Amino acid sequence: MPKAKAGSAHGITIANADLSREAAALAGVREQARILASEGDDSQAAPPHPIIERTLAGLRKAKPSDIGIVVADVPGLIKCEVASLSIDRLAIALPRIIRAASLQGFELVAGEGLAKFKSKTETVGFSIAESIRREKHVLTDAERAKEEAWERKRDRAARHNSWDDLFSDRPRFPEWDHHPTGQLSFEFEQVYVFRGAAPRRSFRDAKVQRLENMASDIAVGLAVLAAAKTEERLRREVEQRRIEEERRRRELAARVKHIQDRRTTGLSALLSELDELDRLRRLIAMLTEEVSAEPSPRLSAFLAWTTEHLAQREARLSPRAIEDRFEAERLFGDDDDHGFTPSRR
Repeated sequence: MPKAKAGSAHGITIANADLSREAAALAGVREQARILASEGDDSQAAPPHPIIERTLAGLRKAKPSDIGIVVADVPGLIKCEVASLSIDRLAIALPRIIRAASLQGFELVAGEGLAKFKSKTETVGFSIAESIRREKHVLTDAERAKEEAWERKRDRAARHNSWDDLFSDRPRFPEWDHHPTGQLSFEFEQVYVFRGAAPRRSFRDAKVQRLENMASDIAVGLAVLAAAKTEERLRREVEQRRIEEERRRRELAARVKHIQDRRTTGLSALLSELDELDRLRRLIAMLTEEVSAEPSPRLSAFLAWTTEHLAQREARLSPRAIEDRFEAERLFGDDDDHGFTPSRR
């Protein structure tokens, strides 16, 4: 290659390609992100960041766990689970990653929760962890001496039939030993994609590639993952609107059917009453014509009562009475859907 001209960059960064099958939109985002990443340099030192400084300070103050890991997982810090010996590597890697992310339009923020990347449209959580190697525990010389001392004590107790508190004094040793490997992994939050392959979310140390030299690749992955998250969120919003519209249509159809059923029931009740009145009139007419001239006290009383009952029933079918009935039953008005309950299904 020819020598660089005065004032031009002495090197460019080419982010690794991702050969997984992904949607055309995400492929376009990835290509644009790779172009932006070429403006950075993963080998240069990056300026400090207050959130990073607080995270590193918290890790240095933390007490290692039983497996040799210190943890930063409180609000305002970057979630990290690493060995104490790896903190210095984080001090190099994290500023580089933050700077590379800034080229993609993201900043590191921390509010009430853990630190995350934020752009104008999306937020993406992340964490850093160190892998642990687990090995079957082998007794040390001191542990073996304790075990042998307990066995001699057990044998003496067996000879003297004195077993009190013997087994409670037996020394206990761990079944497994855990060793931090020094291999770090950077992981974004899980993002589910409806169709196609999910974007890469993990970046790990390899034999040659180290996390502190992968800032551009991580930043490109951040841009693609954020685009996928936005796309999935918009898809869910469209799907939710579709579901709500279908629910609204089903509810509207059910409401219309409920109203029609109530109106039909009200009409059937009126027609049934009309049929009864018609039969009642025919009965009165028939008995009135056929009643004998001889006194019929019970029949006469029946006819008098029936005639009065007919008048009362006819009055209940007057326009005013029917209006009052519909008002009481909430029919044929703007409250026709009285008693309607949408299905929860």
